[in-house]
This record gives sequence, C-alpha cells and structure tokens, in this order.
Amino acid sequence: MKVITAQQGIPYAEAPVDGGFFCAAELHGQPVPEELWHVEGFVPGNTVTILNGDGGVGKSLVALQLAIATALGAPWLGLSVPRGRALFLTAEDERAVLHRRLANIAETESFELCDLDQLSLRSLAGCDALLADLDPTTRKLRETALYGALASFLDADRPALLVLDTLADLFGGDEINRAQARQFIGMLRRLAIEYETAIVLLAHPSLSGMASGSGSSGSTAWNNSVRSRLYLQRVRRDGEEPDPNARTLEVMKANYGATGLSVAMRWQDGRFVTDAKAEGSLDRMAAKAKAERVFLKLLRETSAQGRHVSHNPGPTFAPSLFAKMDGVEGCTSRGLREAMERLFAKGSIRVAEHGGGAKARKHIEEVVG
Repeated sequence: MKVITAQQGIPYAEAPVDGGFFCAAELHGQPVPEELWHVEGFVPGNTVTILNGDGGVGKSLVALQLAIATALGAPWLGLSVPRGRALFLTAEDERAVLHRRLANIAETESFELCDLDQLSLRSLAGCDALLADLDPTTRKLRETALYGALASFLDADRPALLVLDTLADLFGGDEINRAQARQFIGMLRRLAIEYETAIVLLAHPSLSGMASGSGSSGSTAWNNSVRSRLYLQRVRRDGEEPDPNARTLEVMKANYGATGLSVAMRWQDGRFVTDAKAEGSLDRMAAKAKAERVFLKLLRETSAQGRHVSHNPGPTFAPSLFAKMDGVEGCTSRGLREAMERLFAKGSIRVAEHGGGAKARKHIEEVVG
C-alpha cells in the first residue's frame, strides 16, 4: 500500500489574461480526438464525476468495486472497464475496514489480494483530510499541503482512476457557495486533465435532492460544474422499500452521453452484484426520456400561449396541468413531476419571475442555449 505524505501545496493555475484563443481553421485535416471513457456512459475519462448517495446506501463500496475492477481490468456491475492503476483515497473508512472489504470481495469474486498490485489505497479517517480550505484574507479556496501531495502522487503513479471519499471531508468551504463549489471542482479537473485520470468524487445528497429524486447536493453549482453525475439510491415502491438490499445507480447528468442510463443491483455477500430480475434499465431510460421530452413540449406550448406554470403545488402546478392536456402521450402526473425535477437538476429549465412589486409571481421557463 503506497502512502501519500504531505508536502508544500502547489499554486492553483489561473487562466491567462491575454491570448489563449485558437482559430478553428487550424483543426482542418487534424485527427479528431476520440471521446474518452473510463466506464462508457457512466464515468468519462480525464474529468470529474460526482457519485451522490445517502449515508449507508453503499456508495463507498460501489466506488471501491470500481477501483478493483480498474486494477483487474474486470467488469464493474456488468460494465466494461479498461485495466489501469487505481487510487482510492477515503476519509470515511479506516484501513481495517478497507482490508475486510477487499478480502471479502476477493473471496466472493475468486481472486487473490496479491492480484491487486495496481490498486493503491489511503485512509485518512480521523485525520484532517482537506484538499482545499478558505484563505482568511481573500475568502477564496486555497490548496492544502495534502492537495500538493496528491498531485505529486498522481504525477508519479499516473492512475487511470482516482476515487475521493467524500466531499464533506475533503472540501473546506461552504457547500452552498456557488463560486467555491465551482473553484473546488476546477481544482480537481486540473488534476484530471494534467495527469489524465478519471476522478470520481463521492458526495451526500441534500435533503431537497433526496426529496426531489435528483440526488443533488448543496448548490446547483456542484451539478453544473461536473461533466457527469451519478446517483446511487435504494429502490422504493409507493414510498416503501420492498427489498432493503436493492439499489439503482443512475446517470443524472452526462455532458458526453445520455442521461437516464441505470444499473439495477443488490447487495449480496458483502458486495453489489447486478440484479437480473430488476426492472429493465433500457425500458426505464426510455420512459424517463419520454417524460422529459413531453414536459418540455407542453412547457413550450403553454409559454407560447402566454400561460405561466409553476414548480410549486397549486392551481398552476405544471405536472398536474400537463397531465390533463391532449399532448401528454400517456405520461402521468407523477412521471411528469419526476421529469421536472430531473430537468431542473440538468439545468434544462429554471424558475423565472413575471410581474412586479406585490404582483410578482414565479414561473418555469426553458433554458435556451
């Protein structure tokens, strides 16, 4: 097991004030770069992915299984993963917990711990694990010595995957501050780009994120700043949890692919395995995509008619109104409500205001461009 040691932090790279532009014509005749994926459709390469999940749902275990799959070049939840070095940095679990999990997965998946020579782990449980904290003078984020040590480790080890567990332990700013959220993701993206590694950052969803089903956390800047966001959640039916071992991992945001992709799985013998009896992911993806398309279509229709619809329950609640319209294509009010929350999470729609003064009211509008 390799150990990350502290060293002097490295300065954050600021964008050049002058220059930096290139002419599009320069690209003529040059090979078009291929889209880079660590896990196609789920984890893009050389950038940051957030994996949201409530406490105790199993996101650390799912991420550890991804790191193991990377080190072995083995499938992860039925998905193809290229072989490469993996680094797993956790401030949640101590070394003994990691040892037990690794040994258990090795036994159930029929490999030896000595096969994991491409996987390096570090536990910072009980330690100061901040990668960035606030400068008291500028009130901006600054890299810590641990960030510098991590950069040096990445430079020397060049892993294909870096797992960071979790945001609450590694980020020393205000989670609802948009500027700080964007700066922190920018710091991680710098590492991902410079050292050509896919970074998976684990995070807890906010109460509103869990209630809406989007799984987002803190400021919307977290969702907007990353190129991909995944949500691991328990399977519920009508507010109940029929199988406490069942989970779904869903793509909530994908700048380079399709949203709505999901994997149905269940906890079994100390690790997660795909559930062949779960609801088909492709059918669910198609139903969700249809609901989002119908919601946007009906929003455009009502907007063109000068009719404002709201995101809050009431006489103008968009999902309820849309469910009664002719162009609903069989979508239910519940399906449209869930589609609305996903569209908000993706930044496809937003809340705007019309009227003024005491007559000011809020409505939903589509984000164009």
